[in-house]
Amino acid sequence: MASAREMRLRIRSVKNISQVTRALQAVSASKVRKAISALMGTRPYATKAWQVLTHVAGQPGRDSLHPLLTGRTDIKKTLVVVVSGDRGLAGAYNTNLIRFVLKKFANYPTPVSFIAVGKKGRDLLMRRRMNVLADFSNLPAAPSFMDVSAIGRLAVNEYLQGQFDEVFLVYTDFVNMVKQDPTIKKLLPLEVDGGLDHVMSYDKHTGPVAAYQYEPEEREILDEIIPRFTALQVYQAILESLASEHAARMVAMRNATDNAIELVSGLQLQYNKVRQQSITSDMLDIAGGAEALAQAK
Repeated sequence: MASAREMRLRIRSVKNISQVTRALQAVSASKVRKAISALMGTRPYATKAWQVLTHVAGQPGRDSLHPLLTGRTDIKKTLVVVVSGDRGLAGAYNTNLIRFVLKKFANYPTPVSFIAVGKKGRDLLMRRRMNVLADFSNLPAAPSFMDVSAIGRLAVNEYLQGQFDEVFLVYTDFVNMVKQDPTIKKLLPLEVDGGLDHVMSYDKHTGPVAAYQYEPEEREILDEIIPRFTALQVYQAILESLASEHAARMVAMRNATDNAIELVSGLQLQYNKVRQQSITSDMLDIAGGAEALAQAK
C-alpha cells in the first residue's frame, strides 16, 4: 500500500487536473453558445438559397443547364471533404468521425481522395495511409464564409476539370448538446431532390409555390449560384462541426471533472485508512515500549 505522503501527492495531482478540466469546460460552454448562434444565423440564408436553386434546377432539362447538375455515368475517382477538429480533448468526437468515414469508403468501388478540414482528421487519415489531396487546418475560431470559400472552390474546380467524378461531404451534424451525428452528403453533382432536408425543415411554408422571374438568364444565374451554394454547404458543415466539437468537449470535460472529484473522494478515503493505520501502529509501538520499560524496572 502507498505511503501517506504518496497518497497526498496523488490527491493534489488529481485536484490540479480537475481544476484544468473545469476551466476547459467553462471555456467550451462559452464557445458552444457562440457556435450555435452562428449556426442558427446561417440557416435562413441557406434555406432561401436552396429554394431558389431547386426552382431553377428543377426546370426541364436540368442536366443541360449546368455541368455541376449533370451526373456522370462512368465514375472513376471520388473526392471526400472531411470536416474534423483541430484540437483534441473532445472525447470520441474526431475518432467517431474518421471511423464513420473509413466504414463508408473502406471498400468503395473507385479510388478515394480526401480534403481534410482540421488537424485531427488529417492526422488520422494520413496515419491510415489515405490519399489526402489538400489540408485546411487552423481555421479561425469563428470562421466567416470567406475563410472557408476556398474549400468549396477547390471541390468545384476539381470536379469541373474532370479530376473527380463525384464529391462527398462528411461532417458532424449538431443535434443537441449531448448528441452529434456523423453525416455524409453528396456535394457534387448537386442532388436537387435530396440535399439540405434538415435545413428545409427549419423553414417550411404551406400554400401555393411562388413564381419567379429571373434576370439575367438562367445560365448566368446558375454559374453564380451553384458554386456559391456549394461553398455555402461546406461553410454550414463547418459551423455544424464546430458546434458539435465544442459541445463534445464541454461534455467530455464535465465528465472528466466529475470523475476527478470521485477519484479524489476515493483517494481521500484510502489516505485516511493509511493515516489511521500509521497512527495505530505508532500507538502500538508506544504501548509496547512503555510495557517493556515497566517490566525492566
